[in-house]
Amino acid sequence: MIEIKDIEKSFGESKVLKGISTTFETGKTNLIIGRSGSGKTVMLKTLLGIHTPEVGTISFDGRIYSELTPDEKRKLRTEIGMVFQGSALFDSMSVEDNVAFPLKMFTSKRSREIKERVNFVLERVNLVDANKKFPNEISGGMQKRVAIARAIVNNPKYLFCDEPNSGLDPETSIVIDELIQEITKEYDITTVINTHDMNSVLQIGEKIVFLKNGIKEWEGDNEQILETRNKSIVEFVYSSDLFKKVRENLLAEADDEEGDHHPHLGHDKK
Repeated sequence: MIEIKDIEKSFGESKVLKGISTTFETGKTNLIIGRSGSGKTVMLKTLLGIHTPEVGTISFDGRIYSELTPDEKRKLRTEIGMVFQGSALFDSMSVEDNVAFPLKMFTSKRSREIKERVNFVLERVNLVDANKKFPNEISGGMQKRVAIARAIVNNPKYLFCDEPNSGLDPETSIVIDELIQEITKEYDITTVINTHDMNSVLQIGEKIVFLKNGIKEWEGDNEQILETRNKSIVEFVYSSDLFKKVRENLLAEADDEEGDHHPHLGHDKK
């Protein structure tokens, strides 16, 4: 579990995060959403320790990051996996070398152990016989799978994903979403995803934090987001004509159900 309390972050005179508090739960896919400039990318980078907040605390399973020693911070970083936007694979490395990179950097495992672990995670993300290929020889969806394999190869407790569906077609995006959610539950990881993909929000949004102008405007899950009357959420989620029609249908169904349960009174009895 990751808990943040009253986080504030500024750049010069511009305050980007304004007193945000929330909890990202273990074993669930936690999503941060919001328009461009809402602060979601800064929030993700602050959680990763790239930015230091001026106010507030971030704790990882009770460990307050700002109170850790340098050695404790280094240990915590080995417990974190990261899926970057655009995958960020090393072009000059094969698939297996990309996945093995964190193990070579942060562990003392022998070559045989590394190879076994790499093969295991590649099989887990449904990539078989791709070990010797290079990133430019595989599809965008396969590159995302390699990035996920690299992120989980060191058995992380915490998994961060920055726009994991960026550049993917809708069908492949669904596959990647399902894979991330499966891995989250299978390994009981605290997963935090920064996304603008509404399909992801509705499909895997077990916990959703909506930011607006650096403030936590709303939080809930993918069922509650369909029912909320929060104006900012409605304008954000239902910005497309398709989702506006979905909302209209949902509200109509809700009104019908309410009418069935609460029949009109006052009619004359015959």
